[in-house]
Amino acid sequence: MNLRTVDLNLLVALNALLTELHVTRAADRIGLSQPAMSNALSRLRHIFKDELLVRTPSGMQATPRALELTEPTRQILKQIERVFDSDSGFDPAATDRRFTLRLSDLLSVLLLPSLTADLLEEAPKVSLDVIHISPVRTVEALEKDEIDLAVSMGLVHSNAIRSEVLMTDRMVCVMRRSHPLAEADLTLEAFLTSRQLRVAMSPTDLRFVDDVLAREGHGRDVALNLPHWLTVPHILRQSDLVSVMPERLAVALACPDLVARVLPFASAPFEWSLYWHRRHDGNPAIQWLRHRITQAATHSPGK
Repeated sequence: MNLRTVDLNLLVALNALLTELHVTRAADRIGLSQPAMSNALSRLRHIFKDELLVRTPSGMQATPRALELTEPTRQILKQIERVFDSDSGFDPAATDRRFTLRLSDLLSVLLLPSLTADLLEEAPKVSLDVIHISPVRTVEALEKDEIDLAVSMGLVHSNAIRSEVLMTDRMVCVMRRSHPLAEADLTLEAFLTSRQLRVAMSPTDLRFVDDVLAREGHGRDVALNLPHWLTVPHILRQSDLVSVMPERLAVALACPDLVARVLPFASAPFEWSLYWHRRHDGNPAIQWLRHRITQAATHSPGK
């Protein structure tokens, strides 16, 4: 194929379509009209000789060919952005750059309120895409340049990945204020006999609670496993379940009808860290965002 005959802006449209799996949302993502995005999809289908997106009862889905194109398209666009980025000319107030940041919902609660306020004031045209992926996938995404920065803990990575500590934390046991254990010292026996709510995707629960208890021959009585933190305080308010969570999150929830108790066993404190690839060591845009995230961490609840 002769590249001179291809509009490379179609790659931007293709990336938006493969990300959103929706023509209107893809158009909004990159500032096109819906008819213009529909036209771009038609041209892409002609170029690749594939439908790329097909309608199903549950919405648009990518074809196998489209799935093959997803990663190469993102990589190409990242490389093009770096070609045109001017390291010496980065201006937060003027840039319309879109950054991709890995955060869990827990870390989003701790960092995004302050970070978003700073970005809107200092860089009103900047866009931030927040994604939540597993620790292993996070390292892969940093290495493949799929994300700009990540906040996580204890990532196992090569020397190509840099890191700096953002915050220290520890695990605490949270329950409703009217819970039978709320007014007394929490003993190990009481903790182990209490029915518990666990956030199954959280590595902190496993590393600093379950693994510690297992080494002593103990295990928790888990009544409910959840994939996220959002519903935890609502469930605790209306039940006698207890939940172990990072102390910073417990402070951030600021619920007067919930109380936090020190764990009745030795659980080491831990650190939340900021990660990036060394290819961005000298990138002023990434350096700027790193600084903004570090500043947000200083305003995080529980500091």
